[in-house]
Amino acid sequence: MTINPDKAPAYFVAGTQFPAPPLAAGLYVVSTPIGNLRDITIRALETLAAADVVYCEDTRMSARLLDHYGIRTPRKPLHEHNERARIDAILEDLGRGARIALISDAGTPLLSDPGFPLVRAAREKGLPVFAVPGASALLAALAIAGLPTDAFAFIGFLPPKTGARANALAALRSDPETLVFYESPRRLGPALAAMAEAFGAEREAAVALELTKRFERLHRGTLGALAAEFAEAETKGEAVIVVAGAGESEPASEADWQDALAEALHEQPLRVAVDAITEKFGLKRKQVYDAALALKAEKP
Repeated sequence: MTINPDKAPAYFVAGTQFPAPPLAAGLYVVSTPIGNLRDITIRALETLAAADVVYCEDTRMSARLLDHYGIRTPRKPLHEHNERARIDAILEDLGRGARIALISDAGTPLLSDPGFPLVRAAREKGLPVFAVPGASALLAALAIAGLPTDAFAFIGFLPPKTGARANALAALRSDPETLVFYESPRRLGPALAAMAEAFGAEREAAVALELTKRFERLHRGTLGALAAEFAEAETKGEAVIVVAGAGESEPASEADWQDALAEALHEQPLRVAVDAITEKFGLKRKQVYDAALALKAEKP
């Protein structure tokens, strides 16, 4: 890479040109808008303009943003299919003092996007890596979902195959923190149905669509209701699904679970009924078993 320290980098906002200040050598992980092009920081514009090269997940997608702000920095593709092959060359450039920006198609790189192998390799080499924070679909959805934000886990995309997806969700069934998923529009309905099956149809959740765009919307309700709503619905763009943790549902009253237990005992053997109610209401098995024995004893 040829580094030209004499160029005068700049960017444009509403037709007005602004100079980009000099940039220290290093790798810059730059967040870009997830929909609305105005959701970009001044620092991000300065970094993208002053960099020697911008590595993009898809140069055609990134052109819309960079051209909008008049940024003429050279662009090169860096995606899941070529990232590992390009790492050595990028590290060599960084070692020579290059200023390299890394962006994804939208949002913050590395979050279900390329970049992790490169950042890890740069860190292992002791090369400088800087964060230029900004938009993130994960945080945007979490902020407006109305579900707890004090502790959450970002799961990203679930496996597309039914069995693997069910296994992944089963492992999360008892997690107490809010869970955040990304999902493609064509798999949204099946994913919600699988979550309702794994977590229970009454678990609270929210689906965020078209975040920051003109038709942004949030659908909130139980997983069962959302699965039914999106069973046949067609959506555009990737969705963010936010699901309440296992401990966020209101605990059932004793009368509720005992009524359910009595009904289950009419239809199932004692052991099967006890196991079903224990799992459904998140109770201790001994508590349910003792209640089942008491109900059996009450019968004439």
